[in-house]
Amino acid sequence: MTEPPHARLGAPAAPDRHKLSFYPETRFGGFSDHDGTVAFYTRVNALLRPSSTVVDFGCGRGEHAEDTVEYRRNLRCFRGKVAKVIGLDVDEAGHGNPTLDEFVRIAPGEAWPLADRSVDMIVSDAVLEHLPEPHLFFREARRVLAESSFLCLRTTNLWGYVGMASKLVPNRLHAPVLGRVQGIREERDIFPTLYRCNTLGAVRRSLQASGFRAVVYGHTAEPNYLNFSKLAYALGVLHQRTVPGTFGLTIFAFGQAIEPADGGQS
Repeated sequence: MTEPPHARLGAPAAPDRHKLSFYPETRFGGFSDHDGTVAFYTRVNALLRPSSTVVDFGCGRGEHAEDTVEYRRNLRCFRGKVAKVIGLDVDEAGHGNPTLDEFVRIAPGEAWPLADRSVDMIVSDAVLEHLPEPHLFFREARRVLAESSFLCLRTTNLWGYVGMASKLVPNRLHAPVLGRVQGIREERDIFPTLYRCNTLGAVRRSLQASGFRAVVYGHTAEPNYLNFSKLAYALGVLHQRTVPGTFGLTIFAFGQAIEPADGGQS
C-alpha cells in the first residue's frame, strides 16, 4: 500500500494543516523545534538505562504507539530499551497496551501493588490533571522508587489557556470539543479533569514534600488545540513565542528520589 505524501516526507497529517506555515522545519522529520513530546521524552530517554525497571503510570491503551511520526513514536516507547516496562492504570484498557512488558490494574485511592524501592523510573504523562488525590500519587511514587531514581511528569498547566478553558468547560463537553478542535483525539482517550495539583508551585511543593530533588518548569508547544482556525493558530504561535513559562501550556517536572536527610530541597 502506498504511503500518503505526509508520511513519506515526515510532514504533518491533515489535522495539523497550519503547522507548516509557522513551523516549516516540520517537513524534516515530522516534528517542530517546539514539539512538547519530543522535548519531554528526549530528557526522559537521557535518564534511561538498559537495566532500568520503568513504570508508565496511567499507561492507558498505548495510543502513542499509533503516532505517525516514527521518531516521536520511538522516543515514547521504552520496551526493548530497558529491562522491564510496567504499566499502571485504573482502566482495563491497559491490558492491550503494546508498549508494556506487564500491565497491573490499580484501584483508586489504594497503594500500588509494587514493592518498596523496586523501580528505577516512573513516567506520568497527561495524568496528574485527572487524579482526585495527587498526594497519594507522590507518596506511592516515592515509596516504590529506588534511591536516586527518577520521577518524570508532564501535565497541563492550570494557568495556560488550555488549562483555563478546560476548567471552564464542563467535563461532559470535553470529548466533543476536543474532537472538533483537534480532529485526532478519540473519545475513549479523553477523561475528566480535576486539576488538584496543576501549577508549577503546587507540583514543586508536592515533589519536595514527598522526598524528591525537583526541577519544575513550564513549556509551550505548537498550538495544536487551535487548528480549527488559522487566525487562532497564529495567535497561539505568538503566545508560544512570547509568554513566560509560568503561563506555559504544560508543566514539565523531573524529580530525583533523595534520602530524607537531604531535606527534599532542589
